[in-house]
Amino acid sequence: MTIFDFLTLFGGLAMFLYGMRLMGNSLKESSSGALKVAMESVTNNPVKAFLLGLGVTAIIQSSTATIVITSGLVGAGFLTLHQSLGIIIGANVGTTVTGQIIRLLDLNASGGTSLLRLFQPSTLAPIALILGICLIMFGKRPNSQSIGNIAIGFGILFSGLLTMTGAVSVLSESGLTSSMFSRLGDNPLLGYMTGAAIAFMLQSSSATIGILQAFSASGDLTFNAVYPVIVGVYLGDSVTTAIVCAIDATADQRRVGIVNTIYNLFKSALVLIVVFVMHRVGLLDRIWTATVNSGIIANTNTIFNLGCAIALFPLLGLFERMAIRIVPDDKIPEKESKYREKFDSLNPMFYDTPALALRSCYDVLLTQLQLAEENIEKSFSLINDFNREVYNEIIENEDYVDLFADHLSRYMAQLLPHMRDPLSSSILDQYYKNVADFERLGDHAVNIAENAEILDKHGRKFSEEGMKEIAVMHQLLNEILYHVEVAFARRSVEDAAAIEPLHEVAGEVGAKLKKHHHERMSRGECDMQVDPNFENLLSDMTRIADVSTNIGEAVLIRVNPALAEDGHHYFAQLRLGNDEKYNLQYEEAHNKYMGKLQRVDKVSIDFNDA
Repeated sequence: MTIFDFLTLFGGLAMFLYGMRLMGNSLKESSSGALKVAMESVTNNPVKAFLLGLGVTAIIQSSTATIVITSGLVGAGFLTLHQSLGIIIGANVGTTVTGQIIRLLDLNASGGTSLLRLFQPSTLAPIALILGICLIMFGKRPNSQSIGNIAIGFGILFSGLLTMTGAVSVLSESGLTSSMFSRLGDNPLLGYMTGAAIAFMLQSSSATIGILQAFSASGDLTFNAVYPVIVGVYLGDSVTTAIVCAIDATADQRRVGIVNTIYNLFKSALVLIVVFVMHRVGLLDRIWTATVNSGIIANTNTIFNLGCAIALFPLLGLFERMAIRIVPDDKIPEKESKYREKFDSLNPMFYDTPALALRSCYDVLLTQLQLAEENIEKSFSLINDFNREVYNEIIENEDYVDLFADHLSRYMAQLLPHMRDPLSSSILDQYYKNVADFERLGDHAVNIAENAEILDKHGRKFSEEGMKEIAVMHQLLNEILYHVEVAFARRSVEDAAAIEPLHEVAGEVGAKLKKHHHERMSRGECDMQVDPNFENLLSDMTRIADVSTNIGEAVLIRVNPALAEDGHHYFAQLRLGNDEKYNLQYEEAHNKYMGKLQRVDKVSIDFNDA
């Protein structure tokens, strides 16, 4: 036994850990869209939540990742703490799947037919590596890179296991592994603490169990030495998960991590008590000092987890109450309390699952847009009948529009380095543009409200004809903003495309309003002192239409990212009249609103009904 044997052992361990991390991250990234749909489908049925937690963990190969994502969903308001309980238990069972995969090492000892040899790690590892590099280098499909990384991770994981197994075989000849594990067999508490410490350092129960399975190749591991190590792993992994869940988190998010720790403490106690009793009555005499292999370790881990899940399932309510007592409620900043769930949904825990992060951005953006549109409507009502209470509501809403913009900009800037998929990056880019555009809509609403306040302060009003023409423009903006919200909320290409012809008509209507205003002033029909107010109002109305067309373009690019490169040319061609559908929409809108201007005496000036 030399230093080189230890180098080989730890080199194999490094390969194993890296392979597991690469495979898990790639699986999580490639399945994040389906993961989002699945996690949000949880109801108050704990059995369904349990199966979901089990399935998701089996896919992404990490109970910590599943519980952290669940914690993020709780913080975002997609799940309640109560709904997360079943997922937590299921995740603990799902993590045992990794050990069942690793047990394929046992096939090395069996030789067997050519078909059986195909499933041996020594064969699977190079096959996975070859497949992975081919997909990465030559794959043309959008998800080729992610699938290639999964295969590469799988190959590296098994290569690391084989390297560790070879090194352990050399170490076993020196008697080192026999001596080490015999001490653990004599002292269950030491074994328990060893498992907890290793799992805590590696931040993975699957990796710790995998290392134990690799050491089983030495033939020196016995059941009485191994079982307390396995049980200790549960505590170490749950503490790591609780720490991650507590970073920059709400009270309910921290409670998710605490529930997991409480459950694993109960699980550890239950297993240790049951094993102790069964050993005392002689039920385990046959296997107590028997040598264990990779398969037995995997099965023991699965039986422990599944048995405890069944036994402790009725205590979920108790775990929830304990977590609530341990973690006090948050003190929420008064300014953010109204939209607490929206702010909480922008959670860093979603960085590794782009679909969830983008969904959170979408939800907050939609709220920001709706607030800005609500403010625009309220601001128009002030022109005709100024109301201080409504004005204050507009200012309060604008504070939230700005707060959303600040939170979103910061969150998306931090999310960007985690975006590996070109489509997700393209969506994020358009969302980033939306933040600024939605904030501009809110700013224009405030400008209109402040304009109305100035008019009221000085006791001035626009002429009746001017008010009716403003009402026409208001109706046009309402139609534009309707298409804006539907386009963004539903990714509606039709509504997004309908914005630009309306925008073009808004420019023409605005020009007419300006011309008519000047004519009224020249005839003495309109107070010269309100001219700056009319000009400012007209400017804000036309800019609302300008910003709206930017939003429509962003939606079209979001649906068809190829437009990002030649979008300006595409939209320029529309404006030149080279699209029949565009021309029809423009002509219809032009006739509608220009016709209203010609019949302005029949236009209502009640902006609440416009």
